Amino acid sequence: MGKLEEALPLCNRALAIEEKALGPDHTSVADTLVNLGNLMRDMGKLEEALPLYNRALAIEEKALGPDHTSVADILVNLGNLMRVMGKLEEALPLCNRALAIEEKALGPDHTSVADTLVNLGNLMRDMGKLEEALPLYNRALAIQEKALGPDHTSVASTLGNLGSLMS
Repeated sequence: MGKLEEALPLCNRALAIEEKALGPDHTSVADTLVNLGNLMRDMGKLEEALPLYNRALAIEEKALGPDHTSVADILVNLGNLMRVMGKLEEALPLCNRALAIEEKALGPDHTSVADTLVNLGNLMRDMGKLEEALPLYNRALAIQEKALGPDHTSVASTLGNLGSLMS
């Protein structure tokens, strides 16, 4: 709907209610912190998104353990945020850790693994490491084509990334 400014007080209210009702370290609070972080990111308030993601990560790691897929999801958000902020070296270990968690928990051919491979490919591209980006995109493409079919929009997006990389 594009009503980011109107969404902000709603998310803040949801966070306050959840913290009061469930406690500040509940996983539902972490979910709302991620939503709030995504909202801040979408509003261009990148520095404000960072502590929200970090707090959500700390909650999820404590509640679910460091190798849970919810932790990986937040690591991907953090890695992408760091990439957009130009903090490429800081993004790399976050994305690599997310990939390791997903591969272990979901298997090497899961679509979430493919999504993270694309994110890593984008990061490598932005770092100027084009030769390292290529196999990441190719592996993601193979997973997507097998799992989703050759005509899926995720396949198209990864093909676009590959084409852009090769041009």
